[in-house]
Amino acid sequence: MRVIDTHFHWFPRTFMERLSEVNGYPRSVRVDDGWRYYYNAGRLSENLPPVWFDLPRGFASSEDAAGADVTVICTTGVLSGLCDQLPIDQAAPLARAYNERLAELNARYPGRFYGTAVIPLNDTGQALALLDEAIKEFGLVGVNLAALTSDGFTDNPRLEDFYSRVEELGVPLIIHPTDTAFGETLSDYDRALQLTIGRLLDTSVTVLRLIFSGILERHPRLKVVQTHGGGLLPYQAGRFDKNTRVGGLSVRPSEYLKRMYVDTVCPAELTVETAVKFYGDRHVMYGTDYPCWQPSAAIKVVQNAGLSARQRELILHENAESVFPLPSA
Repeated sequence: MRVIDTHFHWFPRTFMERLSEVNGYPRSVRVDDGWRYYYNAGRLSENLPPVWFDLPRGFASSEDAAGADVTVICTTGVLSGLCDQLPIDQAAPLARAYNERLAELNARYPGRFYGTAVIPLNDTGQALALLDEAIKEFGLVGVNLAALTSDGFTDNPRLEDFYSRVEELGVPLIIHPTDTAFGETLSDYDRALQLTIGRLLDTSVTVLRLIFSGILERHPRLKVVQTHGGGLLPYQAGRFDKNTRVGGLSVRPSEYLKRMYVDTVCPAELTVETAVKFYGDRHVMYGTDYPCWQPSAAIKVVQNAGLSARQRELILHENAESVFPLPSA
């Protein structure tokens, strides 16, 4: 059976090299055979050991765990917030180089590797140009959405044309945690607060902003993928319905939530079962979060959850084939 990992991380070393040439922040610094990137001059940084840049190792780990050929959809993860913190004259070429590199991997590993785009949103016109290039010319299959641009959250009204264009292109928005929104606020206890709940809060706030701003109301065909089983949202859907006082929404907030697609990167069988029950079995996709989580553990969570054989089939590959513009197997 085909297996599609919709939450897989691999970073081009060329991106980190170019980021190291940036004056100021964000920037990167080589550490042994890996890299460390810094969002700002303070304590907000992240270390990336060599495994993050080793694609053959990622393929092998995924396929050994699944016992099958695995197609990976490469997402930017926490890197999605970096370009948005740079001036557009620096962000645009850096993003283009990233997207072009992933397109090269698409061509090198046809049917096995699919890249998703970095689109800085600091300038709406430039974002639209980069978006068309990434999807129509480079053949990337999704767009990564950060929590913040340099001038605020990504529900900014000036971005309406961006969401219209993503909807028109039919590719999903991938909402993955970054550290820009809450990373410094929740840096206590050796970052345990940020790594456990802060990153889930990041994506959950981003999704709620898409709902409360009316973006999902105005763009009903917009496909949104929230990583990590929907973060904090499905468990408090009733509270959102009870407490929301936002005009212009035609249905309750929980109904917009149920349009979302989520992945199985939530290391507990009960959480996967809850996601399937809340979103429906056609809105949950397999993911490993490699190399943050081992594929051998990720596949076991799906196998051991209380799912039917048909539901596992949907989650392991069929749902991804309908959400992402992938050729048939």
